[in-house]
Amino acid sequence: MGYPSVERRRVLAAAALGRETGTPGPDPEGGDPLHAVTGEILDISPHLVIVETPDGTEERLVIAPWAKAWNGRDAAPADLAVGSMVIMRALREGRVVEQIWADTTRITGTILSIEGRRDLTVELDCGPHRGHRTVVIPYRATGRIRVRHPQFEPGYLFDAIGVRQDGGCLALLPATSQPPYPTRAVPSPPPAYAGLQPRVSGTATWSDSFDEEERGAAYPMVERSDAGCPDAEVSCAGLPYLAIGSLLQVRNTCTDRAANVPVVACGCMAGRFCDRCVECGTSPRGRIVELSPTVYVELGGDLLKGCFNAQIGLG
Repeated sequence: MGYPSVERRRVLAAAALGRETGTPGPDPEGGDPLHAVTGEILDISPHLVIVETPDGTEERLVIAPWAKAWNGRDAAPADLAVGSMVIMRALREGRVVEQIWADTTRITGTILSIEGRRDLTVELDCGPHRGHRTVVIPYRATGRIRVRHPQFEPGYLFDAIGVRQDGGCLALLPATSQPPYPTRAVPSPPPAYAGLQPRVSGTATWSDSFDEEERGAAYPMVERSDAGCPDAEVSCAGLPYLAIGSLLQVRNTCTDRAANVPVVACGCMAGRFCDRCVECGTSPRGRIVELSPTVYVELGGDLLKGCFNAQIGLG
């Protein structure tokens, strides 16, 4: 007999705790909603983009005159290639595009090996659920990434943003300043936190390991038995334990946008980063949630910046 679905888990948990069942989705008090549209470009011009979404639907969206695009470098939207996989931030009920990220990926894990002299090939352990990934750092990006990753050797954490290309991926931008400790030496949370705060502040990041268009979160402090993950239950942020299926209210404190987001995966790799986000001020240490790209974009996050200051509580 399999585990109940995320939705069913949430209903059962609410019944057991005597709580109302929360509703996933954005907080309507956050102003005009942002929409994330994902798909493959079928045709594009300076004023219009046509994409096929993961469910096979064809969408036609207007490109705003101020719209920007990125495909490994800044580009005009019309210069993006047909066949590119894009995630777009759209306004006005999702019909007007203002930002396009093409073939964008994020590579987060523990360094296993590094090979090469100019272009570097790095093998990463991305955790029990995500397996191993191999990424190439082209010579032109090595300086920028190495400056933010001074402990560039096996056993230390790695986090970069790049593009998918020819079946592989290129790391182009550092997503964080690398924590100074080995991946197995995460600092303990401050005793005063004790995981008892009704709301916890820290860093929210994103990952492309979710299913396309999935609106969910990975959370570090999930019980190992519930997540089937021996690397869970690690964080320096003093997070409370939650079960898969719990509903988190995630607030981007930079944009004051919030949403109720279901916990759909174990965030064991995110929990090993005791870093800060400096998107608007400096966040407390620790990644408190890892979001799917769609949720991250709809909360006002920029995929290239890689994080925003966040506050979480039960949804």
